[in-house]
Formats: sequence, C-alpha cells, structure tokens
Amino acid sequence: MARQVDLLKGNILRSLTLLALPIMGSQLVQMAYNLIDMIWIGRVGAGAVAAVGAAGMFMWLSNGMAVLPRMGGQVKVAQSIGAGDIEAAGRYAAAALQMGGVMSLVYTVAMFVGAGPLIGFFRLNSAEVEAQARAYLIIVGFGMFFSFINQVLVALINATGNSRTPFFAMAVGLGANIVLDPVLIFGAGPFPKWGVAGAAVATVAAQGIVFALLARYAAQDQTLFAHVRLKRPAARDELAAIAKVSGPATVMNIIFPLIGMVIARLVAGWGDAAVAVQKVGSQIESISWMTADGFAAAVNSFIAQNCGAGNLRRARRGFGAAFLLMTVWGILCSALLIFCAAPIFRFFIPEADVLPMGVDYLVILGYSELFMCWEILVGGAYAGFGNTLPSSAVSIVFTGLRIPAAMALSATALGLSGVWWSISISSIFKGVILTGVFLAFLARLTRKQQICVQ
Repeated sequence: MARQVDLLKGNILRSLTLLALPIMGSQLVQMAYNLIDMIWIGRVGAGAVAAVGAAGMFMWLSNGMAVLPRMGGQVKVAQSIGAGDIEAAGRYAAAALQMGGVMSLVYTVAMFVGAGPLIGFFRLNSAEVEAQARAYLIIVGFGMFFSFINQVLVALINATGNSRTPFFAMAVGLGANIVLDPVLIFGAGPFPKWGVAGAAVATVAAQGIVFALLARYAAQDQTLFAHVRLKRPAARDELAAIAKVSGPATVMNIIFPLIGMVIARLVAGWGDAAVAVQKVGSQIESISWMTADGFAAAVNSFIAQNCGAGNLRRARRGFGAAFLLMTVWGILCSALLIFCAAPIFRFFIPEADVLPMGVDYLVILGYSELFMCWEILVGGAYAGFGNTLPSSAVSIVFTGLRIPAAMALSATALGLSGVWWSISISSIFKGVILTGVFLAFLARLTRKQQICVQ
C-alpha cells in the first residue's frame, strides 16, 4: 500500500519532497475536515459555530497533550532507524502507543465529567449555545482514543519514511466525513436532524475509520511494527527518553490552547458572532499553518534519521531546502488572506453583519503567515535534533504576551481588531527570533561536530 522514502541518501530535495507532500496532504485533509464542519454548521447559524468553537478549544488542548507520545515517539524511532537499531525503534514505538492510550482514557473521563464547567468558562451569551457546546464536547470526548492513537500512529509511520499510508487513511476518513456531516446535521432518510451533535458524531466516526486503516497497515508492516510488542510494558528509561525529547514541546502545546481559551473568553465579550468569526477565521488561516506543520513533520523525520546516522551536513541541507519552500508558501498565504478576505469568509458565513469582522480577522492575521510558517518549521527541525526546549521557550513567552497585549489593544479604538493584532504581532516576533536562534544553534553544532542531543 505504501513505500518508504530513503531519507539517508539520494537527492535531498527529492527525498524531502516525497516525504513532505503526503504529510502536507494529510494536514490539508485535516483542515478540510474542519472546514467542511464549518461550512455545514455555518448554515445552521453563527450560534452553532460558536458552540463548536468553544468545545473545539478542548480538542485543541487534547492535540497539545498528544504531542508528548507523538513527537517523542517519532524522533526516537527515526533516530533509531537512522542508527540501524530497529529493535530499539520498535520499543520506542510501543512505549509511545502505550503512553498515548493511557492519556486518551484520562482525557475522555475529564471531558465527560467536566463538560458543564469547561464550557461554562467561556461565558457564552446563550443557554442554547452552551447546551450545544456541551453536547459536542461529550460526544467527541468518546472519540479521544482514536484522536490520540491516530496521531501517534501517523507520526511513527512517518518516522519510517512512509507518509503515503497516513495520507490515504486521512483521505478515506475525509470522504466519510463529507458524506456523514450533512446527513447527521440536517437529517436524511432514517437519520434525524441532530445539528451540532451530528457534526460531533460524524467527526468521531471518521476518526474511527482512519484508526481502522492505520491499524490494518501496522498489522501487516515489516519495517517497524513487526518489532513492536504492545503486550510488553514500556520501560521507564524508554518513557523518560520520549518525554525528554517532547516534554518542552508538550508544555508549549498545552499552554498555547489555554492562552487561546483566555483570548476566546475576551472575544466572547463582543458576542457569539465574534466567537464564530475567530473559529471560522482560524480554520481558514489553517491552510498556512497546517501545511507548514506537515512540512515540519517531514523535516523532523529527515533530520532525526540523518542525525542518528551521524550526517549533520545532510541534515542542515534538508532544513535549508525546506526553509526556502516554506518562505514561498508563507508569502502566498499572506497574499491570499490580505487580498481575498471577503469572498473567502463569505463562503463560510454569509451573514452580512458578521462579514466585516471576518474580513478584519483574515487581513490582520495575513500579515503574520510567513513568520508563522518559519516558527513551525524551526520547531520541527529542533525536534529532529532531539532538542525542543529553545523553540518551546520562545513560543511560550511570546504567545503568553498575547493576553496583556490583547487586553491593552482592545481597550483602544481598535476594539476587537486589537485582539487580532495581538495574535499577529506575536507570531511575527516568534518567527523572526526562532529562525535566528536556530541558525545560531546549527552554527554551534557545526563547530563542535555534535550531532544529536541525547
């Protein structure tokens, strides 16, 4: 069903592109999941979009927690493969899967038990919207196992140089979501009209299909999963090694949605329509950051394998090629959001009173797309070397500054636009600073001939 890309030799740009394109496609498929939800839910009304937006914050938080087994597992597996130690790769893969399974169960219980107070945090302006948000949160909570394990499986498969299988699985899941969304939201045939709850059921069903396809591939794979022993409890040193790599990035990815929740609470002060604008706008904007995230995952595996093989020069050249491509992509995304904001946003929420807020969001965030792409790519490159602390630290500091900046700017004549500017400006700072710091890091590695951070 798939073929591994040799990341250790051959043309660098070709190897990196062959690995990156399916990963980027998978990320775009994930974006399509969310956009299709927004298209159909937007037809229900801005209140329904606000409900999904509030509940979706906790899905965002779960993705941050999943970074712990996902990123650490991918890096340690890729480094072990590069070093030629496939048995160690199998042990790290098993540890990552076990860690992800336990975390998913804990998160499911938290979402089910705490749905009321969790949604109540946002102080939404309608009891009906709050009820819809709680229902959505509980339903997707039951799909947390699929959400966590799918992310880990995708990362482990990517680490072997095979990005086609995850793309295929994600595409099939998208097809299921396209069919199920309108049927379950608006009702058809034997299916009643479930509204927001229907969107949640469609999402969980699609994730279940993706899991089934990935699990089927893993059962047949001889490259990595034939060496994975899930019945063997993970050793403490294996779990510690995974946590050492991804711990700082996990903290960043947990803090980031928490900060986003505070921002969302500020936004809610302008009404449910403003919450809907942020939800839809962020999904539109994801065309840039999800693509960059996909390329960062490819760079992660590329650098990690070459890092394990002791080939620093090839790892550096891989980053250079990826940086050039992401620079071009970031500029294109900025131009799209700045100059085509109105027709793009109108496609998702056609309500005339919401459109001006949506246009403001896209234009303001458009100025930071290039720098956000740099930030994400550098984070993936750092992870490939087994060192996520510098990128995580910079991201935590400047993302945290969004809260006081949003409060200060929104208190001026900018109003709601001040919140959007706080996000855009912080992204610009993060991209510029992280790129400079990483280039200095590469220069130090070259002087010391130090390859991997153990």
